[in-house]
This record gives sequence, structure tokens and C-alpha cells, in this order.
Amino acid sequence: MFQKYKDNPIFGHPNLGTLFDVYLTAQPDGRLRMDLSTRKNHSLSVSFSEDGIRWTDPVTTLAPGKASGWEDMVNRNCVLKIGDVYKMWYTGQAHENSYIGVAESKNGIDFHRVCAQPVLSPEAPFEGESVMNPCVLYENGLYRMWYSAGETYEPNVLCYAESRDGLVWEKSSLNPILEKNPEKIYEQNRIGGCQVLPHPTLGYLVFYIGYRDIHTACICAACSKDGVTDFRRCKSNPLVSPTVGAWDADACYKPSALYDKEKDLWRVWYNGRSNGMEYIGMAEKHGDFTNNDFE
Repeated sequence: MFQKYKDNPIFGHPNLGTLFDVYLTAQPDGRLRMDLSTRKNHSLSVSFSEDGIRWTDPVTTLAPGKASGWEDMVNRNCVLKIGDVYKMWYTGQAHENSYIGVAESKNGIDFHRVCAQPVLSPEAPFEGESVMNPCVLYENGLYRMWYSAGETYEPNVLCYAESRDGLVWEKSSLNPILEKNPEKIYEQNRIGGCQVLPHPTLGYLVFYIGYRDIHTACICAACSKDGVTDFRRCKSNPLVSPTVGAWDADACYKPSALYDKEKDLWRVWYNGRSNGMEYIGMAEKHGDFTNNDFE
């Protein structure tokens, strides 16, 4: 269904090291903003593009806060602009555990922490040692967060929480809201790393990682009327898979998708892995998703 861009990878080179877990947003000035994780300095960065293919050099937005005791590394974030403030929810990792923190910025570049402690921590048995990969929407005065939970190396399930202020969160009693389907070989091991987007006819589109095994990943999609219940998987899953001998030969991770209504074009950006290195690539599909695309 999705065709990989012919000149992939579009972003990254050995001097930058591994780049992973992107989050794309369209900016008012027409540019695209890519928030991403940089393994080399265990920090969060941002890059901008006019066309989604050529990107500016990454600039650090948030560095680790090692004194906190829970964020020796920071990664896997999302950024929203609400009013005049950029809000970031991010993953802090230390001692083989992961937590979710929050930061803010006036200019979208220089972020400062709002809380000294995580706003979300692993508690339930299915959350294991980690909560990570926050994806937050702000709808009708309510913050809605989808997040991954489980193991630290790769999470296992998708969960959901809500907040009135973006700081105090109530986890859903329905958690986990989406789990692996052992009958689907592309996600028989686990799932994780999602982005959730409102859709005019489907309700919500969920792009997520499906793991055939812990080292082999692909990009999948599902839809749900409310984003929390009754998920239907895309009949064309996996949408993007590793290409033998290519830069993404081992895994295709963490999708972030945008729809261009004028061009009737979906594009998804992801980090691909081969021989331990990860860069950013893109794939695209002409035509919107319809109900008939889902089981």
C-alpha cells in the first residue's frame, strides 16, 4: 500500500549516529517539524523541512537531566503547540526503567522541565518496567495520551490516559487498549510506538510498530471510532516492511504520518535499522483510508 521513497534514507549519516522515533507536525508557516531522538548524546532534537525530504541539521531541544535519577537518557517525545506554548511529553530512562515527563518552551526549541518528577510511571503488571512513546492530542480542553508499556528494550502493549492539565493523568481502566495478535505474523511478538490521528470518517487512525520478533519490526495501522475501543486492523498490514539488503533491512520502527488533503497523499516517516545503525526514511500512499481498508 505504501511505497518507499526512492532515495531513502532521507535524513541521517554516520556522524550524527542513530536517529530514531520521529514525531512530525505541520507548522503554520508551511514547514514540517520533526522531533526526534538522537542516540549519540541521549537527547531530543528538532529539524525542519520545506518538503519533508530535505531537513535542517538537528538542534537539541532537551538534554538528559541525570540529577533527577530517572532520566539518564531522554528520547521518544511528542510536541504540541497549544496557544503560545509548545508542550513536550517525553520518555526518561534510567536503571533499565522508563517514565514519561513534561517540558515547555516559548520558541519551540529551548525546552525546560515543568515537573521534577515523571507525570506517568509504570504501575500495573502489564506496564512492566516502562511507560514510553507518549502521543498526546488536545481535544475540547482534554489532553489524551496514548503510550507504550512493558519491557524497556521494546515495549509490549499500547495504553491510554487522560488529563485536564497535561500534568496529572488518569490511566484508563480499559488498559491495555491494544495488544499483539498472535495470528498476525507481523505482530505476533509485541506492538508499540504509536501515533494517533483524528480522521473524519474513521474516528482515529493509529499507526504503530508490529514486531514479528523482538528484532524484526514493521509499520502497521488500525482504526477506532473513539481511539480507545474496538480497533480494526488495516487489511494491508504491514504497511511498511524491511527491505532485504537495504538501509532498513532489519526493522522499520516508530511511524509518524501526515495526510496532505490537497494532494490526497499520505506520507509516513520512520526510522529504519540495518547492522546497528538507524536513519530516517519515508513512504507514501495516494488516496485516503476508507472503512473498506480495515477488517
